[in-house]
Amino acid sequence: MGKKLLRVLAGKHEAVPPVWLMRQAGRYLPEYRAIRERAGGFLDLCLNPELAAEVTLQPVRRFGFDAAILFSDILVVPLALGRKVEFLVGEGPKLEPLADGEGLAALRDNLDERVVAPVYETVRSVKALLGSKTTLIGFCGAPWTVATYMVAGQGTSDQAPARRFAHYDADNFQRLIDRLVQASTEYLTGQFRAGAEVVQVFDTWAGVLSPDQFDRWCILPMQKIVEGVRKEVPGAKIIGFPRGATAMTLPYVEMTGVSAIGIDWTFPRMIARETLQQRVPVQGNVDPLALLAGGTALDREVDDVMKELGGGPLIFNLGHGILPETPIVNVERMLKRVRG
Repeated sequence: MGKKLLRVLAGKHEAVPPVWLMRQAGRYLPEYRAIRERAGGFLDLCLNPELAAEVTLQPVRRFGFDAAILFSDILVVPLALGRKVEFLVGEGPKLEPLADGEGLAALRDNLDERVVAPVYETVRSVKALLGSKTTLIGFCGAPWTVATYMVAGQGTSDQAPARRFAHYDADNFQRLIDRLVQASTEYLTGQFRAGAEVVQVFDTWAGVLSPDQFDRWCILPMQKIVEGVRKEVPGAKIIGFPRGATAMTLPYVEMTGVSAIGIDWTFPRMIARETLQQRVPVQGNVDPLALLAGGTALDREVDDVMKELGGGPLIFNLGHGILPETPIVNVERMLKRVRG
């Protein structure tokens, strides 16, 4: 029998595809909100192995998802590199901005064990508690996306601070990306060694780059990460998710060597079927707002994903993270329709 998600990542077609959701452990679940209150700060929750393992497992218990994804955050890596990171209620993440060679020089040479060791412990704890059919997914942010937060000190609408840095000081920006490639490779390898069976690399801000910049700051770094992780973990299964990559998605697949490609809800499913799915399994791509809306709008969205992509290797998922306001009954309705 084995695990359905791993079979699909090996290129097999499943009539009923494996299902998990990005941000499936989160604020839409009352049990998550209860743990979040106990934990104190958001990073306190991420770095508390007992509580992080519990919230990782909550959606699997409730919905029977085919995968559990580690509960953590992409900004654990800059924290482990020595940057100050905090999450302010109502404001999101705040970091000390990094905008020059002096900031680069202050980065640690290796990830701080005090930061990453609790994450690896969470992975070990979840792995020990998961059933025989549920796959454990680890993750990190892609170098470009993590760099956008490090340069600006926060999230921005178009990531102009990082794009500007990459234009006016390409050498130092390349040094930052190279450092994040090294850190991400180390971090993902650590997650595999702790028990992760698959990892996903989130490049949330890939869509703001021109084709030339996308090639340099998204494709080439991801290629190095895939090669570096597989040097330490031969055959490692790695899902790439370059959100908004559109026409650059196919070269991303061909050049990086990812095991599967995540697509957002704007990617045409027919094109995904005819180009991407001929090469690797596809993951996606229900619009999170359709899941929020529920009803017949959700039914149509689910049916369209299954019609266009269900004939090949598919991991059924959203095109981005589940929204906090999403009703639980809508998730149940979606799962019933996929598995029905």
